[in-house]
Amino acid sequence: MIHNLFLQYFYFYSHFHRCDTLIEYKKPSLTVDIVIFNKKNEFLLVKRKNEPFKDYWVIPGGFVDYGETTDNAAIREAKEETGIDITIDKLFGVYSDPNRDPRGHTITIVYLAIGNIEDAKAGSDAAKAKIHSWNDLSSLELGFDHKKILDDVLNSLSKDKIC
Repeated sequence: MIHNLFLQYFYFYSHFHRCDTLIEYKKPSLTVDIVIFNKKNEFLLVKRKNEPFKDYWVIPGGFVDYGETTDNAAIREAKEETGIDITIDKLFGVYSDPNRDPRGHTITIVYLAIGNIEDAKAGSDAAKAKIHSWNDLSSLELGFDHKKILDDVLNSLSKDKIC
């Protein structure tokens, strides 16, 4: 009986009693994706230069750095991948399918933003940047779960004005 109580205490202490640190769990990585619009409700996509999804069109975005807010990550990633400054309009949604990225489990926070997309140029991870209309959506080869994200954004257009 004492042995059993000792084992229960040891298990509890080793797994839950951490006053000065967070308990280590395997965690997904956090990313941001930014659907950037112009005044005509056209949007900007970049063609990936690297795997995964090399040569596929994707929404500009990337990983959140440690200590960085997701808003600042969105602004930074938009600038790195497209060369333009953006104004965040709103947080659109969170996408967390564990299989959305073949490199591992990621959770992305999707923002809608306004930017001068006519001035966009391919940046760090991009081979090309291009403006698209909603009519292009069905013919594009999109990476990750970006088809679903853009379909969700398109569906929301009929309910709310985005920009």
